[in-house]
Parts: sequence; C-alpha cells; structure tokens
Amino acid sequence: MKTLLKALVLVVISLSFISTGFAGDKMKDCVHMKDGKMMMMKDGKEMTMDKEMTMKDGSKVMTDGTMMMKDGKKMSLSDGDMVMMDGTMKKGGMKEDKENKEADKN
Repeated sequence: MKTLLKALVLVVISLSFISTGFAGDKMKDCVHMKDGKMMMMKDGKEMTMDKEMTMKDGSKVMTDGTMMMKDGKKMSLSDGDMVMMDGTMKKGGMKEDKENKEADKN
C-alpha cells in the first residue's frame, strides 16, 4: 500500500513538472505588426524588423507591413497580425496569444 501511494505521488509530481515545462515554451519565430510597426520574434526575443524578409514559401514581408505573396498578390498586415517563417499568416495571432497567456495566469 505504501509503495502504491509513493508511486502515485511520484507520478503526480512528475506530471506537474512536465506541464510547467510546456507553459514556458518560447514564442515561435515570426514577424508581426505591433502598434503600427513591424516586429520580428527570433529565439524568443522581439526586435524591430529592419529589412524585408523572404519566408520559406517564397512570400516576402516588407518593413511597412505589406506582404507580397509568391503569386504576386499583396496583403497588408494590421496590428496583431503575424506571419510565421513558413509563410502562413495568422490574423490577430499576436493578440490571441497574449490573451491566452493572460488567461492561463488567472
């Protein structure tokens, strides 16, 4: 009985450490519009985007927030919009991530 109880406590403690490890995951590399400025997230650090970037799918993101798709179609990013390094775009992605993190804290 004591062995079973010790094993159960050990499992619960192990699971709590695993879950806190996932909560601290760094933000994935991306570019995003924040307060009207293009920002770049790299290795969990946010910095101003100072030059045009070409994504893995061939699309380009300019410092003014314009995204030129591989097929020539243009899009404009709004505050909170994010483009992942593979070229996928999330409308309001940064706002959603921030709201989710704040909700997790409560």
